[in-house]
Amino acid sequence: MESQPWDLRRVLNEIKDVPSQYHETDVKVDPEAEISGVYRYIGAGGTVQRPTQEGPAMMFNNVKGFPDTRVLIGLMASRKRVGKMFHQDYRTLGKYLNEAVSDPIWPEVVSENQAPAHEVIHKATDKDFDIRKLVAAPTNTPEDAGPYITVGVVLGSSIDKSKSDVTIHRMVLEDKDKLGIYIMPGGRHIGAFAEEYEKANKPMPITINIGLDPAITIGATFEPPTTPFGYNELGVAGKIRNQPVQLVKGVTVDELAIARSEYTLEGYIMPHERIQEDINTHTGKAMPEFPGYDGDANPALQVIKVTAVTHRKDRPIMQSVIGPSEEHVSMAGIPTEASILQLVDRAIPGKVVNVYNPPAGGGKLMTIMQIHKENEADEGIQRQAALLAFSAFKELKTVILVDDDVDIFDMNDVIWTMNTRFQDDQDLMVLPGMRNHPLDPSERPEYDPKSIRIQGMSSKLVIDGTVPFDMKDQFKRAHFLDVPDWKKYLE
Repeated sequence: MESQPWDLRRVLNEIKDVPSQYHETDVKVDPEAEISGVYRYIGAGGTVQRPTQEGPAMMFNNVKGFPDTRVLIGLMASRKRVGKMFHQDYRTLGKYLNEAVSDPIWPEVVSENQAPAHEVIHKATDKDFDIRKLVAAPTNTPEDAGPYITVGVVLGSSIDKSKSDVTIHRMVLEDKDKLGIYIMPGGRHIGAFAEEYEKANKPMPITINIGLDPAITIGATFEPPTTPFGYNELGVAGKIRNQPVQLVKGVTVDELAIARSEYTLEGYIMPHERIQEDINTHTGKAMPEFPGYDGDANPALQVIKVTAVTHRKDRPIMQSVIGPSEEHVSMAGIPTEASILQLVDRAIPGKVVNVYNPPAGGGKLMTIMQIHKENEADEGIQRQAALLAFSAFKELKTVILVDDDVDIFDMNDVIWTMNTRFQDDQDLMVLPGMRNHPLDPSERPEYDPKSIRIQGMSSKLVIDGTVPFDMKDQFKRAHFLDVPDWKKYLE
């Protein structure tokens, strides 16, 4: 196994000398909307308002109001950069994570002197303690409900400590020692643990870990059924790095923290306590979410009472993401690809070659499946693969099926199949009245009253762009001369 511990700083050291992947600036920037406003032009991508593009991750070294803090944004806002950071081909990341989730290396607890996350400790009992002055949480837009922790990994356990989990949630800074946290109903193990504590009328201890190795951040976004209840996704990161994630005991709560994070917030999810998300701004908005629209402010977020903020001594790094950016696609999409591959390979082995969840679906709403038909008995198997994906992942809305000669990472190639290998009257499958992701704004009864009875329902779509097996000879692409040494013509 690796001897040098992996953390965010080690990852940055590997990419910092590649200008296309990493850029630092000392120009002063305001965390209130300006950081995201700047990065939108430079590298956000995804479903962010145009103009935008894929670009380098950015480190802002001069943040207004936080002279000793740096803010990092966009670290995972490029699939190719994620591949580089994982030392893998970006086109096979789904397969790679599928292998990791199947063979985890579980985390280990280390001593306090091995935990740089605890180099500086601020307790809520300290005079003038205020998370709004300690944590450089940006806002994405001028309409946000407040400063948000957008990529904080929440670590919590069941009430009997027999199970633990890590998940990512949007968390807004509401007061000097209070956060509002949005936990999507029925979708996260942390939510199940919080329900246990609430039924027992007890506060739930948690840690919020910020500024992490992307292996932890991406691994943490796996969901059921791939990672069942009680599966701690830190084991995925351990396998990716061939090294256990290091944990340390909390300073003020009976819970573990990630020992090599840049920042950790400790506290409790309070039972039977709720807070209006935009209580300080009254904008009606939360923050931009992955489909590309502002989320509505939730009238009753669960409340986290913060008991401590800890961080590294040497210019700690506050990490942030833009909700609809390419970064969300990497965080949510790659684990979903791995999960789909795992599921379909069990049911129809060898028929789905690869899977890609593109930016157009924010990593969750759309998947492109590359299908291999070996003989005439495989005809129709592609549609079964689509139904398998829908059955396991309710947030999936659109599946595009293509043959294995199509580059699923090139949307021009994918759309080409719809124009030359697709007939609407026979290759379109519409599945009405199904569940979907609640952040899709088209899921409203007034939009489609015949199929959507309550918000959160949706019609789903399969676009079958595969060629019927008995007609393959009529759909051969024009074959060009292979020139292995073509690069010499560019010298």
